[in-house]
Amino acid sequence: MNSVINYAHRGASGHCPENTMVAFRRGLELGATGIETDVQMSKDGALVLIHDESVQRTTGQHGEISQLHSDEIRRLDAGSWYSQEFAGERIPTLDELLDWAASTELTLNLELKNNIEPYTGMEEKVIEAVRARGLEERTIISSFNHYSLVTCKRIAPEIRTGILYVENLVDPWNYARNIGAEALHPYHLTMESFIVRHANAAGIMSNPFTINDPERMQQLIDMGCAGIITDYPDRLDEVLRSVVAQSNKPL
Repeated sequence: MNSVINYAHRGASGHCPENTMVAFRRGLELGATGIETDVQMSKDGALVLIHDESVQRTTGQHGEISQLHSDEIRRLDAGSWYSQEFAGERIPTLDELLDWAASTELTLNLELKNNIEPYTGMEEKVIEAVRARGLEERTIISSFNHYSLVTCKRIAPEIRTGILYVENLVDPWNYARNIGAEALHPYHLTMESFIVRHANAAGIMSNPFTINDPERMQQLIDMGCAGIITDYPDRLDEVLRSVVAQSNKPL
């Protein structure tokens, strides 16, 4: 198969409630070769997988992750908001995801959500959990908080980091290299072929987000992106299979 990594964004979030174990498992079933997820930290220091700093949108309850105990978070229903089919799905911990992923060949893109809430000590906790399962080579730590990425690289130089950004940056491949990052994780509309070309030449991967349109997926593949982050890994899998089929056609 094509070497482009198919990252299921918050799991297969186009089909299942985001950042739940059912979404991660469904992503793998639909052809994902990577999982993207969001890491936050509870009041008692547990690492939990949820995008928002509040639980309201995905559970219908009130409270900030940083102010809730992990036991309180684990009791919440994170599936019913999406569909009653998923009623009772829980907000998973990072440990749950890593334990499951360790038995697969998935690449993990762990986004530290510490650009709003500082979550002191999060970097050490995430790295400890990754190292405990020997997943260093299959993990990329990303964040909009680039100071946090520098901290991660200082603690664990063997784990790759990726800079998240949504605006156009000048020579982002140079910036990434200057802070020790190995990957660009931009909003996909900022991604252009000359950026990918320069990044690849500098040894910097390009993993744009979030692409659900097959035509745009094909454009980014043609540019030479290393990975694509999508809510629909099945769509990307189909595009990648088509690329392989075309390349195998006899001349």
